[in-house]
Amino acid sequence: MQKKTLRKLGASLIAGALVATGLIAAAPAQAAGKTIGIAYSLGGRDVPGFNQLAYIGVKPLLDRDKTLKLIESQDSPTATDDQRAERLRLMASRGANPIVVVGFTYANALGKVAKEFPKVQWGIVDDSSVTAPNVQSIVFKEEEGSYLVGLAAAMTTKTGKVGFIGGVNTPLIAKFEAGFIAGAKAINPKIQIQSTYISNFPDFSGFNDPAKGYEAAKGMYQNGADVVYAAAGGTGTGMHKAASELKKWSIGVDADEATYPAHAAYKSTILTSMLKRVDLGTRAFVRSALAGKKTAGVRTWGFKQGGVGYTTTGGYLKDVTKVINNYAKKISTGEVKVPTDPKKA
Repeated sequence: MQKKTLRKLGASLIAGALVATGLIAAAPAQAAGKTIGIAYSLGGRDVPGFNQLAYIGVKPLLDRDKTLKLIESQDSPTATDDQRAERLRLMASRGANPIVVVGFTYANALGKVAKEFPKVQWGIVDDSSVTAPNVQSIVFKEEEGSYLVGLAAAMTTKTGKVGFIGGVNTPLIAKFEAGFIAGAKAINPKIQIQSTYISNFPDFSGFNDPAKGYEAAKGMYQNGADVVYAAAGGTGTGMHKAASELKKWSIGVDADEATYPAHAAYKSTILTSMLKRVDLGTRAFVRSALAGKKTAGVRTWGFKQGGVGYTTTGGYLKDVTKVINNYAKKISTGEVKVPTDPKKA
């Protein structure tokens, strides 16, 4: 929908159009209690990962207080900043406060809309560029969690070769790569690491292209890697498929990918997953906002704060868990500082 067209429509028509196209969920015009808003990134809440984790974060609050309402919207691959801004305006105009915005793709839109709705408390996941008295940046030290799975990869590989697949080449995803490389090199300075990105900014298709994830991972495995880590959203499903077919190891991201129903056929080759607790960050922000507390600023979640970690599902890391946990303690105390730039890893 073009910006010019949106301007011609009244608020009710905009709402109807977006609900009809599935870009925003319908909600009562008059909520009995407060209303929480969540603007999801690509894929929406039903796709496991950081979108779903944002919903999981607020769900206990909704279950506890039945007067709370929820309005949801979802990004699309072809959306413009103006269209994202219009969705955020609609959520705010329908009474949502606080509103969680998932992903850095909303940064430009939120920068505009937050000023238009100064009484609404906004939280944006994975971006710290929006500075306003009513915006909290919910950010994570992805490099720390990636360092831990890098340790796991280096202690598991039999070939001395591992791989990293990034969804979109951005500074955020580069943090995953940097941490993974640093962790692997901490175990074996001579380890060989293959890295690739599925797409380059501003093309976000790399976050939802399992076919390309499959081909990228298959190429790495055929080139000698026997452990591959993907920070690529839905694209990572392709990596897991390739690992399963070739009897190699894969490493998931954000949540415990070995427990995803869609990955049931791959769980025996998912070595571990890097945990990124978007649910904790989102819940903390929403709870504070609902309590009337000021939330603006940057809230950072690292290993020390419980914001990142790794999984042990399947028991594949039982022989190396002690080593990983020892490094994790050093990260918490500051003895180990994890780089965010792959060139410095």
